[in-house]
Amino acid sequence: MKRILGIDPGYGRVGFGAVEIHRGTIVPLGFGVVTSKGAKFEDRLCQIADDMRALLKEFKPDVMAIEKLFFKYNATTGMKVAEARGVILLCAAQAGVRVVELAPAQVKKGLTGDGKADKRGMQMMVKTLLCLPRAPRPDDAADALAIAIVGGGM
Repeated sequence: MKRILGIDPGYGRVGFGAVEIHRGTIVPLGFGVVTSKGAKFEDRLCQIADDMRALLKEFKPDVMAIEKLFFKYNATTGMKVAEARGVILLCAAQAGVRVVELAPAQVKKGLTGDGKADKRGMQMMVKTLLCLPRAPRPDDAADALAIAIVGGGM
């Protein structure tokens, strides 16, 4: 049995999804987002740290799978996400949880077989694999579940 906490990093919203893999069966334990909107940036980082510690305590993962930073156009946003990612990685290290980092295309390929899969295809595969009645919402939570599923095989 293996517990994986998937993280879709951000600085306003951080998606999380926890799964347990047991003999090839993937069971969702919980998913959602933690938000830190409206606060000064440094306060957002503190909130992210508090929320990550709470998630690590609640789900007690064996592994944290987190998406690698990828940005094309906005370096300022990318840097802020990188800082939030640093806080998340620090929390995992302090909790003694092993971290697996996955590129977005790696998650898409691992989940659907296509490294260029679209959001809808990803959401439908997460829904199917986890036997959920509908695709997880919001998108950040669905992405985090996808990250957890793929990260569980690493």
